[in-house]
Parts: sequence; C-alpha cells; structure tokens
Amino acid sequence: MSPSTTPSMTPSTTSPTTPSTTSPTTSPTTSSTVSLDLASDVVDLTRALVDIPSVSGDEAPLADGVEAALRGLPHLAVERIGNSVVARTGLGRPLRAVIAGHLDTVPAAGNLPSRLDGGSVHGLGACDMKGGVAVALRLAAAATEPAHDLTYVFYECEEVEGDRNGLHRIAAERPALLADAGLAILMEPSDAGVEAGCQGTLTADIVLRGERAHTARAWQGVNAAHAAAPVLQRLADHTPERVVVDGLEYREGLSAVAVRAGVAGNVVPDECVVTVNLRFAPTRSAREAEAYVRELFAGHEVHVTEAVAGALPRLDRIAGLVEALGAVPRPKLGWTDVARFAALGVPALNYGPGDPSLAHTAGEHVPVAHLRACEERLGEWLL
Repeated sequence: MSPSTTPSMTPSTTSPTTPSTTSPTTSPTTSSTVSLDLASDVVDLTRALVDIPSVSGDEAPLADGVEAALRGLPHLAVERIGNSVVARTGLGRPLRAVIAGHLDTVPAAGNLPSRLDGGSVHGLGACDMKGGVAVALRLAAAATEPAHDLTYVFYECEEVEGDRNGLHRIAAERPALLADAGLAILMEPSDAGVEAGCQGTLTADIVLRGERAHTARAWQGVNAAHAAAPVLQRLADHTPERVVVDGLEYREGLSAVAVRAGVAGNVVPDECVVTVNLRFAPTRSAREAEAYVRELFAGHEVHVTEAVAGALPRLDRIAGLVEALGAVPRPKLGWTDVARFAALGVPALNYGPGDPSLAHTAGEHVPVAHLRACEERLGEWLL
C-alpha cells in the first residue's frame, strides 16, 4: 500500500512545541522536560526520539517526555511505573490489545545525533527500537476512538538483565494492566513484517576439573583445559533440531560462547569452564531445555545459569491481525518480550520497522518506508 493512502493521523489536540533535546529534569511538568510533538511526521518523531539519549538505566528524560506528551491526550489514562509509561483507552470494546516498545538503547557507538540519509533514519536506537516507539506514539495520539481498546506500554531496561526489565516489573507489580489483553504487538524490528513467537534461551557452564602444577613439571598435574576437548567435539558434532510449529520452522542452535581456563602462563589449569548457549524451539519448556543439555553433556559438571522459555506463535489466535497487517508470518529466531506476554496467557507477535540484524551496530538505521508502512497498516487496523 502506498503511504499516500495512510489515514489521517493528526490528533485532535493543540500542536505541541517542536521536539527539543534540551537536558530535562525528572519532572514531566517542568519547562525543561523535552517536548515531543506527536502530531509531527513519523520520520521527524523518530529523529527526535533518537536524539534524546536513553541508555539502559538512564531513560528518565525520555520517559518524562513520553509521559508529558501522553498526559496531554484526554482519551488516555496514563500511569508511570519507574521509567516506564502505560497509557490505556477505556471504551469498553470487546477486545483489548497491547502495543509495547522499549525506550532504552545500548551505549552509543559514535552514532548520535540522528541523520536522514539514503531513505533511512540513522542513529543509536533508530532500529531497536525508537522507530517502533515513534509509530506507537503516533498511533496513541491519533487513535482517539479505535476499533479495539488499547494499552500502550513504553518501558525501560529491555537491553539489560531481565530483573530490571520494565515489562517484567509491570507484569510483577501491576499484572492487571497487561493480562486483560486479548493480544499484544511488540514493536521489535522485523523488517516491517510479522515474526511470530520466539525461541527460548539457555546458558550453562560445563566445568572440567584438573590439578594444578608448574608447567615445567606439567606431568605432575592434570590439565583441565585439555579435558575440555571432548566437550568441544560434542558441540562440533551436534546437529541442532528444526521444529515446525503452526507451519513455521524454528531452527535451534547450540554453541560454545566462551572457554575460560588458567590463572598464569606457568601454571597448569586446574579448572576449565566451557559456556554454552542453547536457542530452543518454543515447544520446549525451560525445564525440558535444561534436561536436554544435561543429557547431552552427561558425565560432566553442568551449571545452568539462565533458562527462559520462548513463546508459541499462536497463529490461530492472531490470524485476524496478521491478515490485517498483510504479512506472511515468519518464526522469530531469538528471544523477545513476547515470551513475557505468553507467560501471562496473552498471544503476541513481533512487528516493527527496521532490520533486526542492524540492532546494536554502529550503522544502525531504520528505513523511512518501514516507518510509513508500519504506521499505515497498524493505523488501518486500529481506525
């Protein structure tokens, strides 16, 4: 569909001021809070968001600006939870949908401020996922009477450890804000297509024991690093499974991601740790994935440090949305927060502008065509 057919997305509010990157305070009501113009073009809004630094843990200025902009919209009830902002309609529609996007980014890599070049917005977080946040904010402003009730979630700390994740905190402290939804859309970059479900992830340490000795008398010790050879060979020989769910193929992967041994250049290592990562199909539970790894490395000391289940695609429950978005669904090869919605019993999908392979790179960018396509298709579904 051509961008020229996009429904009018101008909200029925007075026009805010031009976006600013002035350093804000933590109070959204002060004059120094950044001002986000939700009536501006999605490209301009994406650039404004990129130009407000929000590395994980430092989202407060951006959260202040988002909260202030949303509180200016009378059709939304807005709550602040830490540096996450939740805005909800209350129209009594039969279906409620969540549209969620994280505000944080990884640290900068010389890719600020934003720039528009070659038909794309370049800059830190443009792809992951300030382009998606811009689309969601535009919809929040424009969809004053949507066909479905909506919960918008703009959350903190997605790029760091899970216990700091804003969506995790909301689900733990205020589950009712999410659990009443019939489906959820996570604005993860997906090339403006639908990526359904997600893989689970498990990380484990395989520990090999030996006995220290001076390397001048190496025969008096037992080299734990040498004992790692069978573990590494088992990984090299392993054939990951391919699991088809709802017609989508989730390709598993098992990899050594670190090998650590030795304390000095003249000491035979008495311990070697091989860290492995398993990306497993959503048909496995975290417990089943752990049993799978333990069986594969039977006879070795195995310490599982992380095990998080994925999410089934549930295409039967989101078929109408997928059809409305005009996309052929693909499997999500990776873990995303759709798994948090799945744990709440809410079917979810990944749908957002940008190439996921560009996330966290110095050359991160989001195509203008993706921004417009996502806004148009979601806008038609909502309006």
